[in-house]
Amino acid sequence: MTAGNIHSWESMGLVDGPGIRTVVFLQGCHLRCLYCHNPDTWSCTSSCHETMTAEEVVRRLQRFQPYYGEKGGVTFSGGEPLLQKDFLIDVLKKCKQTGIHTCLDTAGCGIGGYEEILSYTDLVLFDVKHYTEDGYRHITGRSPEESLAFLATAQKMQIPLWIRHVVVPGITDSATHLTGLGNYIRQIHGVQKVELLPYHTLGVSKYHTMHLPYPLEGVPPMNDEQLQEWQKKMNQMLPISM
Repeated sequence: MTAGNIHSWESMGLVDGPGIRTVVFLQGCHLRCLYCHNPDTWSCTSSCHETMTAEEVVRRLQRFQPYYGEKGGVTFSGGEPLLQKDFLIDVLKKCKQTGIHTCLDTAGCGIGGYEEILSYTDLVLFDVKHYTEDGYRHITGRSPEESLAFLATAQKMQIPLWIRHVVVPGITDSATHLTGLGNYIRQIHGVQKVELLPYHTLGVSKYHTMHLPYPLEGVPPMNDEQLQEWQKKMNQMLPISM
C-alpha cells in the first residue's frame, strides 16, 4: 500500500484538461521557475501536506465521478507529480480500474519510471518551460535533460499531449520567441492542443509569507488578450489530432 503527500485538491476544475475534473496537487518539485506561484509545493515533506493512500484518493475521486461525464476525470498536478513515482503509479492504476479518465499536468522532471506511469495515463498536459537549453536553464535553474527524456517516452508511447507555456513579459513574450516556440511544438508528435498561459502575480504573497525573494518582483501580469492570436496560430499549425 503506497501513500502520497498531497498539497491540496480542487474539486471542480475546468481548465486542467477536458471536461469537469478533480485536480490533485502533489508535493515536491526540483525546478525553481522564475514565475512559480506555488513555492509551498517545492518540499516533498512540507508540514502543510496531507498524506493519503492511493485507495483513499480513489475513494474520494469516486464521490466526484458522477460529475465527470464523458470527458472529465482526474488531473494530477503539483509541484511535480512525477517525483512521487510509486504512489502515482498505484493511484493511476486504480483510477483506470475504476473507469476514471487520468491526466498528468507535468514539466516532465521526475525520477524515472515513465513508461509504467504513462501506461495508466490518458492525457499529458506538458509544460514547455523553454525550447532552448540556455532559456530552460535561465527559467528553471536546471538542465532540460530529464524533461526531454519524459517527453521522448510520451511520444514513443503515443500519449496525447496538450502543450502549455507560460508567457512572461520581457522574457518569453517576444515575436521571435513565440515564433520559435511554435516551430518547436510542430516537431513534437501527438500534440492535440497548445495553451499559452499569461504570467500572473497571484503567488507573490506566498513568497513574502515564506520570507523568500520573489525573482520577478515588479514584472507586471501578462494580458491574456495579447496571446490569443499567437495561441490560435499555433493551434492552426498543428497536424490533425491523433
